[in-house]
Amino acid sequence: MTHPFRFGTVAGRAPSAAAWAGLARRAEELGYATLLVPDTLNTFSPFAATAAAAAVTTTLHVGTYVASSPYRTPAMVAWEATTLHELSGGRFELGLGAGRPGAEQETAALGAEFGTPAQRIDRVAQTVDAVKDMPVLIAASGTRLLRLAAEKADIVALGLPATATEDDLAAKLDELYELAGDRFDELEINTNLAAVGDELPAWLSQQLGTDPREVVAKGGYGILTGTVDQMADTLRARRDRLGISYVSVSAQFIEQFAPIVERLAGT
Repeated sequence: MTHPFRFGTVAGRAPSAAAWAGLARRAEELGYATLLVPDTLNTFSPFAATAAAAAVTTTLHVGTYVASSPYRTPAMVAWEATTLHELSGGRFELGLGAGRPGAEQETAALGAEFGTPAQRIDRVAQTVDAVKDMPVLIAASGTRLLRLAAEKADIVALGLPATATEDDLAAKLDELYELAGDRFDELEINTNLAAVGDELPAWLSQQLGTDPREVVAKGGYGILTGTVDQMADTLRARRDRLGISYVSVSAQFIEQFAPIVERLAGT
């Protein structure tokens, strides 16, 4: 089954309330399907930020990307998510994960218990079971979380670094295919782009931990370069080969990626 393309933009902060509202409206205007908010102590609270974005838009979906399971109890997440889904008119999409690198320190700062990998994954499972009537995304890379995503998710975000190659993506999707069985065709597959375009900013090196030009040279999937035609062709080929139809991009490249969204969204 080939899913139609849809596109999201990922943003964690803005300099003011007006700027945040403007970003949400701009994403909607440009045809993005979702505005996604990370869950870190260096960004806005994702549930509050998505609520604010939903309040100033009409068609844009909003979501967590992704809510870290150690930070809150499953019941708390389900309460927040269900409320947001209802008050946004069904436009909230819950994204869940078991905790990214660095999450252990933030969990301690919040006064919560990080737990073992098995405990964190179990919290994700409990949260999925507690929510109803909304799309659920699970970000996964390890086998245990991929298995859970294969069983319970609507959307699977492949938690691979931007430096990973398409062959790395293919290997991870082969594993997901084996785990999901007949459910695989139902799953919407997401990947996130760290950068778009041929003019890559200097700060990207620090974010990636390496020279972005080397990432491009080695075929890293997380940086999309070339003309609009070339980038569109790359994403079409990626969907044909790997089934990746839901692509998100850092909001710092929302304008650069907009021509691709206009060309491919819904096709």
